[in-house]
Amino acid sequence: MIELTPGPNMAWLAGLAAAEGRRSGTAAVAGVALGLLVNALLAALGLALLLETIPMLQKVLRVAGAALMLWLAFDTWRSAASNMDLPERHHSLRRAFATGMMINLLNPKSYLFFLVMVPRFLGGEPLNPVNALTLAATSAAIATTIHFAVVFAASKARAYFSHPRHLVMLRWLLALIMVGVAASFLVSDFGGAAV
Repeated sequence: MIELTPGPNMAWLAGLAAAEGRRSGTAAVAGVALGLLVNALLAALGLALLLETIPMLQKVLRVAGAALMLWLAFDTWRSAASNMDLPERHHSLRRAFATGMMINLLNPKSYLFFLVMVPRFLGGEPLNPVNALTLAATSAAIATTIHFAVVFAASKARAYFSHPRHLVMLRWLLALIMVGVAASFLVSDFGGAAV
């Protein structure tokens, strides 16, 4: 049920697939899945507990994640404003994959989610790399299935956005979505909400 709740990954994946197509969306989904698996392993090795006990580390991750997304938003906005072509296909796919992975690796909420939710499925066992990866693979499989559905649905709109004016507007929208993702990393700093 948590994975069905719209969030930064879904919004970004939908915008990316509509703007750049299904292949870029699929590469991004693979990056997100790898990021989720790495999150789980790092959480099992103690990073989640470290983030919970040293709030400054959470802030560093949030700021780094927000900075990455703001840079990508700026780059996307600039390319739309100057009507620049998208990067070469292989470069675009690598970038989509890396961005999907980094969105998750630089999001402390992903690690803390594991710290809070995973113990409910362990029956009193401590979190270790084996059970963390088992649960992460299950979670990543569910998330990946949903993300593929989002990418598939959004890529259907690609034909509409093949017109240059529509594509420019979509790139601007994608840049704004990235700004929203950046804001989601920083929301607890500004609003005092729990991570």
